[in-house]
Amino acid sequence: MALDHSITISEDDFSRLHVLRGHALLAAELDNAIVVKPDCIPPDVVTMNSRVRFEDESSGEIRDVTIVFPKDADGFAGKVSVLSTVGMALLGVAVGHSIIWPFPDGTTRELHVLKLIYQAASE
Repeated sequence: MALDHSITISEDDFSRLHVLRGHALLAAELDNAIVVKPDCIPPDVVTMNSRVRFEDESSGEIRDVTIVFPKDADGFAGKVSVLSTVGMALLGVAVGHSIIWPFPDGTTRELHVLKLIYQAASE
């Protein structure tokens, strides 16, 4: 699948995510990624282990989630896998930006990043 956007991702996240490249959408995201040194990640970009508030503009639902590796996913704690639809869509997107992303039910939704509550890359 060809994507018409690129994400910004740190070298550290890129190398850790490389082992998950068997997932076609993630592989496409990584192929189009702008990879930067960890200290060059803008403070408003969603990274791995970031907590982000976003709005699903088709439903108006606002959620807070943390983007994590699959082994750390826990829906009850708001931790979504980077391989999930929402996790993959939000990774690398900046606050104030939206992304249109295909969902498993065949719909396409627009997710808008409202706030970065915590960014792991900024530590």
